[in-house]
Amino acid sequence: MIRVLVADDQELVRTALATLLSLEPDIEVVAQAPDGEAAVARAAETACDVALLDIDMPGMDGLTAAATLRVRQPHLAVVLLTSHGRPGYLRRGVEAGAAGFITKDVSGSRLAAVIREAHGGGRYLDPQVAADAVFAGDCPLAPRELEMLRLAEDGRPLSSIARAAALHEGTVRNYISSAITKLGVDNRVGAVRHARAMGWL
Repeated sequence: MIRVLVADDQELVRTALATLLSLEPDIEVVAQAPDGEAAVARAAETACDVALLDIDMPGMDGLTAAATLRVRQPHLAVVLLTSHGRPGYLRRGVEAGAAGFITKDVSGSRLAAVIREAHGGGRYLDPQVAADAVFAGDCPLAPRELEMLRLAEDGRPLSSIARAAALHEGTVRNYISSAITKLGVDNRVGAVRHARAMGWL
């Protein structure tokens, strides 16, 4: 049996996925989690082979959880699930060591097949998302520019961002201005939206 952990912050989706997978003769859902932090904890407590993680979860998201599991439990295969096939998500998922990347419009049989493939040491990337990622190119933003945009997501003032990043306001302003220029948008709100839509944040 392939022992699976399912993590999704939406209970209805999580339980539906667990029920669907449990119908497969060779798959057993042994744990469920509502967020990435709980998924990492449950994976440590439960003998599971594959972790099916939703990317968009509050607190620790699926990408961070995947990277954490790669370090703590390298034997565990991770399949990332998302309702948004953003190119940046795919790149970050591969960097986090995920064996599979699929969107939520996949069929139940395809999902089970991807889990089997990941368990067997293979990899699966959603073809459309993979194609979009190739044509979208690499993220043009430097790590510090991405960090400033993450801190700016909630609309906080520059002074607050500067304190959080332990930088001078002028330095923060320069990073954000550089990101705005690189992305070809009008302001930091536009920069955050664009980076979020591409899956870079």
